[in-house]
Amino acid sequence: MKTIVYHGGTEIIPHPLVNIGRADLDFGPGFYITDLEEQAVSWAEKMGGIRGASPVMNIYSLEKDKLIANSRYFKFTNYDKDWLDFICACRQQTNIHSNFDVIEGGVADDRVINSVKMYMNGYLDAETTLKRLSFVKPNNQICINKQELVDEYLKFESYKVL
Repeated sequence: MKTIVYHGGTEIIPHPLVNIGRADLDFGPGFYITDLEEQAVSWAEKMGGIRGASPVMNIYSLEKDKLIANSRYFKFTNYDKDWLDFICACRQQTNIHSNFDVIEGGVADDRVINSVKMYMNGYLDAETTLKRLSFVKPNNQICINKQELVDEYLKFESYKVL
């Protein structure tokens, strides 16, 4: 079964590469997509503003069932202590993400990053941080960090300049 997914940014990306981009992202380096169109639009608009460029939403079809079946896949279902510690470890550029080929879960976006940073810097404990995050509905991101999986299961469909 194919799922429509999106990647927001400022470039048209018909051939995604997993080794382009920052290493200190939520789930480590890789190619990030979401199944939430409004999230991709929001991210594209934010990046367009930062870069002074037109926001672009890339649209792909993902053979998600096959991707999951043929990879080391892990999914975080909510903001919990495991998610929080994983995000912090990835943002500190540990190698924890290398245990998986595909990681899915909530985004440490503008709505939650201040709490995460306060936890990382020792100003909040895990319980207080998670209590603050309990009021935020998680978004969704999928990070694919193996190029052969992107090549096999993610197909470029189109794009929209926003």
